[in-house]
Amino acid sequence: MAAAPELRESLAQRLRDLGIATVTAEHPQVFTVEEMMPHVQHMKGGHSKNLFLKDKKKKGFWLVTVLHNRQVNLNDLAKKLGVGSGNLRFADENAMLEKLKVGQGCATPLALFCDQGDVRFVLDAGFLEGGHEKVYFHPMTNSATMGLSPNDFLKFVRSTGHDPIIIQFDEDTK
Repeated sequence: MAAAPELRESLAQRLRDLGIATVTAEHPQVFTVEEMMPHVQHMKGGHSKNLFLKDKKKKGFWLVTVLHNRQVNLNDLAKKLGVGSGNLRFADENAMLEKLKVGQGCATPLALFCDQGDVRFVLDAGFLEGGHEKVYFHPMTNSATMGLSPNDFLKFVRSTGHDPIIIQFDEDTK
């Protein structure tokens, strides 16, 4: 379920207001990285995989954005974040709709401008250290992919009041 078109326009306006240039590719609706990659592989840079999680003890929410080829072990991630092994799990779609205004398949750090400070943001260091000219995310819908420079991405995220927790993730070993 994509966000309302007016939310995508609000995102575009916010990026323009920040002086951030983007490139966008429209594509069929996708729900997994595997479905997305054939449509965006021509776009060179760091493509994302996004997980919307909740901490079952503290009832907090986490948006975790990693490079598309990363594996995320939730127990290892919980330890790195200090929430305790076994305490992170996927949040339900209703929570994502409430906090980020996007539904299943549309989790994106570009939705952080909708959050009222309830979501903590975890970013794969590979987006910043990988020498990527552009980094790519869904712009409030899973039927498009938007690219912006890593520096502009950080500028946007910080403008939403979120200071990313930057973590090294391992490459996919499959």
